[in-house]
Amino acid sequence: MDWKIKGKQLVQDIPAVVIALRHKETSFAAKILAVVIVCYAFSPIDLIPDFIPVLGLLDDLILLPFLITILIRMIPKDRMDQYRAEAKTHPLMGKQKRWYYAIPVIVVWIALLWLLFCIAT
Repeated sequence: MDWKIKGKQLVQDIPAVVIALRHKETSFAAKILAVVIVCYAFSPIDLIPDFIPVLGLLDDLILLPFLITILIRMIPKDRMDQYRAEAKTHPLMGKQKRWYYAIPVIVVWIALLWLLFCIAT
């Protein structure tokens, strides 16, 4: 299988994993591994620090997908197929992205840049 296809499948499986973790049929070990993955993803402490030029980001690119793949394999295949189908029909899936939510952020940045410009001159 191609790496691009595997990557896309992994991204598509994340909503199914979230649905799986809400069900009581999912094993406790899988739920613990999910907590470990989320904590590692958001933790500022990595196995290889990010300030090391290439290796710092490479560990995140390798370790997180590897852990998510293990998590998916911990869920029985028939259940995972059911969760994938449920994820595709979930109301929040497939919604269009709302670009106009970025307008307040853009306005704040423009105001900060304008304020910085006024202070500098």
